[in-house]
Amino acid sequence: MKILSIQSSVAYGHVGNSAAVFPLQRLGHEVWPVITVHFSNHTGYGEWRGPLLAPSDVADVIAGIGERGVLGEVDAVLSGYQGDPAVGAVILDAVATIKAANPAAIYCCDPVMGDVGRGMFVRPGIPEFMRDTVVPAADIITPNHFELDFLAGTTSTTLDEVLAAVDVVRDRGPRDVLVTSVLHTDSPADTLDVVAVSDAGAWAVTTPLLPITPNGCGDVTAALYLAHLHSTGSPQQALERTTATVFRILENTLAAGTREIQLVASQEAIAHPTTRFAARRLR
Repeated sequence: MKILSIQSSVAYGHVGNSAAVFPLQRLGHEVWPVITVHFSNHTGYGEWRGPLLAPSDVADVIAGIGERGVLGEVDAVLSGYQGDPAVGAVILDAVATIKAANPAAIYCCDPVMGDVGRGMFVRPGIPEFMRDTVVPAADIITPNHFELDFLAGTTSTTLDEVLAAVDVVRDRGPRDVLVTSVLHTDSPADTLDVVAVSDAGAWAVTTPLLPITPNGCGDVTAALYLAHLHSTGSPQQALERTTATVFRILENTLAAGTREIQLVASQEAIAHPTTRFAARRLR
């Protein structure tokens, strides 16, 4: 698979393309990274250096790829955090151009907006832009539970309500939805669910809740789910493989006592995922 990944980049650590590209390459996929920022480190440190690329610069890079005559070879576009609607517009233009050249191409969007306990952490207007413009154009989305509720305009506390919220979002466009960090009233203590829904059905995986929330795991999750869904054609298998790998990365990061995810150290779990957590069918 050839993937155009339009995301941020950091020199130190693993977020955005610096989190997504290596796992995809380790799985054998060709990745064409287009960066939207190039920072010294992720912004969670409170201080960082480096340039924020203008939307026109991002568009120029994509146009240059197009001038090589290869955009029709792209199988998937992947995007994550979008800090500016103008960058989002560039991404959507790229998706439209690629789909015109290759109708089988898909767009996977991680609609990064916020999280439980933090609320929205993007600029005002971005959540509405994601909900009303970006998500309807996507084929695959990977929101967390908090983001799903915003996209659906609801508050879901039971698993049935989570599925109902997913249905609302799927009716607007994306056919495959992966919901991470799902907490509901039936969750056993100290666990969380990851839920995958497609035209073929719905599945959930339950994992232990580890005492760690490092940056970059959402970017890795979106990349892995896109890759495994494409290679297997099975949301169930993609869910099992993705959660197994991400959980191993979290375990390794916790054991290392580091703030940055242990991506390279976890490469065997990336390249050869095992089914650690069996998916159960919800419908």
